[in-house]
Amino acid sequence: MKIINKIAIALVLGLVFTFTSCFQDLNLEPIDPNVSQTFNKDAVFAKVYASMSITGMKGADGMPDINTEVIDEGTSSFFRMIWNLNELPSDEALCCWIDDPGVADLNGNKWSSSNKMVAGMYARLTFNVTLCNHFLEQTEDLDDADTARQRAEVRFIRALNYFYLMDFYGNPPFAEKVSAENPTQKSRSEMFSYIESELLAIEPEMFDAQAAPYYRADKVAAWLILSRLYLNAQVYTGTARWADAALYAKKVIDSSYTLAKPFNHLFMGDNGKHDGSAVNNAWQEIILPIAFDGLQTRTWGGALFLIASTRNADMGASGTTENWAGNRARAALSKKFFPTGVIPPGADPTDLSGAAGDDRGMLFSKDRTFEIETNRGVDFKLGLSVAKFTNLRADGGANRDGQMVDMDVPFLRKAEAYLTYAEAVLRDNAAIQGGLTAKDAVNTLRARANATPFNIVDLDVVLDEWSREFYFEGRRRMDLIRHDRFGGSDYNWDWKGGTKAGSQFSRIYNVFPIPISDINANDNLIQNEGY
Repeated sequence: MKIINKIAIALVLGLVFTFTSCFQDLNLEPIDPNVSQTFNKDAVFAKVYASMSITGMKGADGMPDINTEVIDEGTSSFFRMIWNLNELPSDEALCCWIDDPGVADLNGNKWSSSNKMVAGMYARLTFNVTLCNHFLEQTEDLDDADTARQRAEVRFIRALNYFYLMDFYGNPPFAEKVSAENPTQKSRSEMFSYIESELLAIEPEMFDAQAAPYYRADKVAAWLILSRLYLNAQVYTGTARWADAALYAKKVIDSSYTLAKPFNHLFMGDNGKHDGSAVNNAWQEIILPIAFDGLQTRTWGGALFLIASTRNADMGASGTTENWAGNRARAALSKKFFPTGVIPPGADPTDLSGAAGDDRGMLFSKDRTFEIETNRGVDFKLGLSVAKFTNLRADGGANRDGQMVDMDVPFLRKAEAYLTYAEAVLRDNAAIQGGLTAKDAVNTLRARANATPFNIVDLDVVLDEWSREFYFEGRRRMDLIRHDRFGGSDYNWDWKGGTKAGSQFSRIYNVFPIPISDINANDNLIQNEGY
């Protein structure tokens, strides 16, 4: 793991970290590492959570976690990197910023082991794992109840990061200790078993549903990741676990979390529990948010990236002065709401959800084209714009800052459990729990979106519902792979493989390569097939 920044070396020495966050429930004081050289349990615990939000030790930029020779600090954000690797190679997003390192390759499904985005994601995940390992090593002899719960949560965060390492890279390097020794790899099947065992082991120590301080993980978060793990088990291990996926998804469905309504409140500036909104109840659905605050938790990644990269100034106020005009919808995504490729006459071009008959169809068509005629230019108006994310408040109140945003990323939300359950049941009828059918589960989400219910639900319907419910939320590639609609498949979309009509690309691209820099630095690593 040679490509993380020198701050990881500081972990070995047990330095205390400063942090900038809005984790007010953690009730912590920042500590200056230039003054204290001792381990501070609560400060490092806060940094573990903050590693999902911020990118370094000094506001939006400065003292970055990740070496900027690998990736610039703003791009190195945990969620922004997940988004890039899962959305840009898929049938949902196409990015205008083709001169940014790695973007064009992701757009066209033709990356190599030198791709900057691939290396940046790897660096972020391995840094986060190292941080978790440091906390767990330093607290292994503490047996008080508070530390036991903190350790369970840190093991959850570590398992989450290892999940993405396994999903993206297949056979990643593995370590549970901070060491100067080069780590060895685990196979995907071994990683699956490890992540499963960790999530099962920590459950008794986790908070009950919604009993955790906001922004911290509870048992339901562990159940949701277990259901996601089992849903993709056949991809990761060759052995399906549909019944287990349905079982854990049903546990989430039966939990005290509730679906928020209206749908768009999930993606607004007052979607957090502590945002003081009497109108927005999105936090009741969000099982694990990634916290952002315009004054205190500031980054060029995360929620600001979601809002700014999908908007241009002509789309109206969004609660931030940032309008980056980068990521827009491929026609394949727009056709999930308008299958004929034609927007009905008289539709409101600033919000197509009404014309789509689906509250989730938050697309913008004014002065836009439905199709993207070229992927080499930087014209953001080729393709419909996604107006899903905004820093405006549902209650009409003021934002904390005019540039940086308050919107939390709804990273884990209850809706996922309904589609996981539906898909698992369709693949294994014996998985039905408590009489809930796949159709019932899908139509629950469609009812929330004021969309017409389906009479028949099959796997193709579910795959489309994954997109309609979660488009641009950073997961699409995983769903396409599970349905055999990604590398090596006949399923087509515009600009797939780098051609407008779409073209096949190799199945090797279902797994990203381990960055060449780490292959060269660690003799224990074997590169993934085809790279």
